[in-house]
Amino acid sequence: MSQNQTGYPDLHEHLESLRERGLLQVIDRAIDKDSELHPLVRWQFVGGMAEAERKAFLFTNIVNANGRKYDMPVVVGALAANREIYSVGMGCKVEEIQARWDKAIANPIAPRLVEKAVCQEVIHEGAALLGEGNGLDMLPIPISTPGFDSAPTLTATNVITKHPVTGVQNMGTYRCALKAPDRLVVRMATRVGGAGGYLHYQEWKKAGHKTMPCAIVLGCPPLVAFMGPQKLPIGVDEFDVAGGLAGVPIEIIKAHTLDLKVPAQAEIVIEGEIDLEFLEPEAPFGESHGHVALEEFNLPMRITAITHRAKPVIPSYLSQVAPSESSVIKRVAYEPLFLSYLQSTLGIRGVKKVSLHEPLTGLLRVTVITVDHSTPRTEIWRALYGAAFFKGDCGKICIAVNDDIDCDNADAILWAMAYRMNPVVDVQTLDHRGQGHGPKRENDGEEDSTLLMDATMKSPMPPLALPTKEYMDRSKAIWEELGLPKLRPQAPWFGYTLGDWLPQWDEAAKRAATGRYLENGEISLKQQRNDVKAESKFRPE
Repeated sequence: MSQNQTGYPDLHEHLESLRERGLLQVIDRAIDKDSELHPLVRWQFVGGMAEAERKAFLFTNIVNANGRKYDMPVVVGALAANREIYSVGMGCKVEEIQARWDKAIANPIAPRLVEKAVCQEVIHEGAALLGEGNGLDMLPIPISTPGFDSAPTLTATNVITKHPVTGVQNMGTYRCALKAPDRLVVRMATRVGGAGGYLHYQEWKKAGHKTMPCAIVLGCPPLVAFMGPQKLPIGVDEFDVAGGLAGVPIEIIKAHTLDLKVPAQAEIVIEGEIDLEFLEPEAPFGESHGHVALEEFNLPMRITAITHRAKPVIPSYLSQVAPSESSVIKRVAYEPLFLSYLQSTLGIRGVKKVSLHEPLTGLLRVTVITVDHSTPRTEIWRALYGAAFFKGDCGKICIAVNDDIDCDNADAILWAMAYRMNPVVDVQTLDHRGQGHGPKRENDGEEDSTLLMDATMKSPMPPLALPTKEYMDRSKAIWEELGLPKLRPQAPWFGYTLGDWLPQWDEAAKRAATGRYLENGEISLKQQRNDVKAESKFRPE
């Protein structure tokens, strides 16, 4: 529960909750924001650490490549370094997150306008936005992908725009590259259907305006910050849904220089006007699809004011190659949407889980559908088709597996493909697929295609040839007693039946494991035959 009387925690209170749970790593030594900060956090995603071991990193001693010091701390991973951190921000268990979203969307609560807010305790405008060390240049914004990126870039944003006629606001997460103390360039996605902010941009141009008001918010309360990456229907005001999550109205205040409403408990608000006539080159920038986005023309924004708390904390998302903070945020949001669509909308009851493959493929390209062993073949294929086309930028490769396969273990998936799939009948390819979000998006007109694979068992199979769980558990206790290196069990780590197994073989195995194999020899002696060939199958009665 929040201590600030709003009924929901702000970023400072959220960080304190992470600290109490041992999920916040504080770094007090000097760190160069341009070349060291993001690479340091990156190691917990590429260094072989389990997801549960990842933490939020709070940097309190920031310098740039020239040695200039900043008095604002930066936090990375504070919203979703792992699922537990995301769940802390949501105020519920991971498995309860989708139900909370569903309830909030169905029961929105309108925000409450206030006259005074912490996000406007300090105001910079006019001459204070000009010159080195002022305006945007006073903010310790990190370089996300040193070696490739051409500018410090705002990543953990909630970018607020509004429709010029209806006045309905939209809040999206878009990257913003710094260009000058009073200028940046916003990349509002131009994907199929258009991001909400980009649709507003088109409406303002159509209405004949020269500029579009825009507020870039850094460090919203977590329940508000989660709105940016979440895919809500166009026209839905994210503040209303955030209120549904909180159970109370979200406090908002009119921006200092714009007719836009911003979160009252935000850390920093960057206000400005997006140019509707000119575009400016932006990037290279390491993108969430895992490749570097090359230069392209995007939307210049002239800054009119920067407002912030007296002691703000600047959040930054770790994105680029998955897994990353941004991929965790999307995965937690997207997977339940896919599952609900297949189970409820299409009525495929055999579907038990949908997993969007995260490492390197970044959720968008590979979808794994877990189905019950009894699911009819027709339903498996309905699930594959449904998942492939539920979202235009997801599902290029869809694989159906049984529930004994660990969807996050590529070796297990390849195992299923190797032994449970007949490519001639269990693989389909479909043409006329758009490129979607990725390194080939800019290749106008180049089509992609879809690959569907049924890697489920078609008939019972012999057990997996590992010791059963009983014996693996016993030996694990001995391993730990001996103080051997920490184990990280990866499924499958014990053997189990896959349907083709008899009770008589269970009994024989128990005798063998308890030193009574000679009894098995006496039984098999009685079953000798002279009318069969070697390797003829035998099934005891």
